Amino acid sequence: MQVKNQLYPSSPEQMASMLEPGPEGPIIMVNLLKFRDRAVYKDGRETDLSGREAYEIYGQAVSQYITEFGGRILFAGDVTHLTIGEVDDLWDEVALAEYPNRAAMVAMSTSEAFAPLAAHREAGLLGQLNIETVRSAGIPLSAS
Repeated sequence: MQVKNQLYPSSPEQMASMLEPGPEGPIIMVNLLKFRDRAVYKDGRETDLSGREAYEIYGQAVSQYITEFGGRILFAGDVTHLTIGEVDDLWDEVALAEYPNRAAMVAMSTSEAFAPLAAHREAGLLGQLNIETVRSAGIPLSAS
């Protein structure tokens, strides 16, 4: 299995599949995040921010903005250990975001108001895996 972190869909086919309706009901996006050592902004602005700090600016803003599209952040946490499997380089953070459907996620990430937030995401991330999931009917959720 080859793993390649990206910032955006890596092919026209991948982009086109994002625009398809997708599964019914809510989706959970699993974000495996790899940060830059230092933030690098496309517009060339000077900064002393680390990649993680730039991404945190994005994360704080998007956690509020996502609700306008019916979504919510379920979890964000640092990766501390690889228990099973092998990868060349472990991700720095995992974030789980829930959306009512794929269309809501696409609408948020392509909205005009999202662009200024995305600048911090791009500056902070070296790359990521963004995996769409749906709840499994075979495994019951634990009661809280």
